[in-house]
Amino acid sequence: MSAAPPPFPTPQEPVDHPELIQLGAALEVDEPCLRADAARNRARLLEAAARLVEERGADAVTMEAVAAAACVGKGTVFRRFGDRTGLLTALLDHSEKKFQAAFLTGPPPLGPGAPPAERLRAFGRAMLRRSHDELELQLAAEPGANRRFTAPPRRVLRHHVTMLLRQAVPEADCELLSHTLMGQLDPALIHHLTVQCGMPLARLEDAWADLVDRVTGEAPAR
Repeated sequence: MSAAPPPFPTPQEPVDHPELIQLGAALEVDEPCLRADAARNRARLLEAAARLVEERGADAVTMEAVAAAACVGKGTVFRRFGDRTGLLTALLDHSEKKFQAAFLTGPPPLGPGAPPAERLRAFGRAMLRRSHDELELQLAAEPGANRRFTAPPRRVLRHHVTMLLRQAVPEADCELLSHTLMGQLDPALIHHLTVQCGMPLARLEDAWADLVDRVTGEAPAR
């Protein structure tokens, strides 16, 4: 994996949550100040972790296993990523930034230029597909209960949903309603429904669109 994913673009739409354009800094602590050798070490560690995921699954990604695969000391892995969740979050970072760029500056309906309800429908479908594709890694990177709703990526996604809800249903308590909608996009629930219950992804996508229609009162044009 690359040590330096593409820079996070500046949004082209008004954003009332500055966290949306600061996530890169939150996920790559001190990255601009890294010495060249430290940056190379980080790249080696992420490449080793990615190989472990591909060959043995996300459960095989431990700090010890990554250190052994990268031929470095375990302390190096802890200094670079803090803990296993930090390491797995770094693996998801590039995908996270691509997704954020798509809903902040990409073409409609996911990006700016479509009505808010239509953007919400597109956002949920895109989230479901992304989570389905990265499900094992997302589950492994899930933060603990005390950090679940404060992790920077989760805040960015929920704040975007809140912003769209404020445009679509300004009279609602959009802050709390955004938590309700995001609950349907939770990776653990997606795993339960698709893997444990055998539901097709298309059913989850249809249910998301139905939820958005009921919340906003705006069914898509036929």
